Amino acid sequence: MTTVRFRSATVDDAEQVGGLHADSWRRHYRGAYADSFLDGDVVADRRSVWSARLAAPVATATILAERDDQLVGFVHVAFDDDPRWGSLVDNLHVRTSEHRSGIGRQLLTRAGRAVIDQASGDAMYLWVLQQNTAAQAFYRATGAEFVEVAPVPPPGGDPTRLVGTPKCLRAAWPDAARVGGVA
Repeated sequence: MTTVRFRSATVDDAEQVGGLHADSWRRHYRGAYADSFLDGDVVADRRSVWSARLAAPVATATILAERDDQLVGFVHVAFDDDPRWGSLVDNLHVRTSEHRSGIGRQLLTRAGRAVIDQASGDAMYLWVLQQNTAAQAFYRATGAEFVEVAPVPPPGGDPTRLVGTPKCLRAAWPDAARVGGVA
């Protein structure tokens, strides 16, 4: 197996990032997001979002993990998103075939480094679906504390894209230097 290469995303990566994001949602967000949304053109939706994000990155970083020039994971961080909780890890997705390979931890560690280098504070957080217990276990293993429960915001602001009123948990790291051994 070849090694994984990490690099910053560019606007040219929007198609691959959007595709991986949509695939991850389809696999892990069923029950929270409506099947009609997930089975519809969620790929085009995610590609559109990523095209806009990567075309005009403002106070953010998107780090890609690639193996053999194929995207296997990515993390997106919005610096200084919240005065109390710090920088938001807005997305962390790893190709299903690469789960438990260490790529997620490496991406989260690199997100922590980016926060330390570019944000005004060292705190970092993310939201994870309450139903996604595997992701919760991963974040707990990287040092996250679960500090809050909130309603899941509807994708694209459209409440018809949700099933009922799903919940998400805020996972927080008060010091990004402690995420996955950054320090």
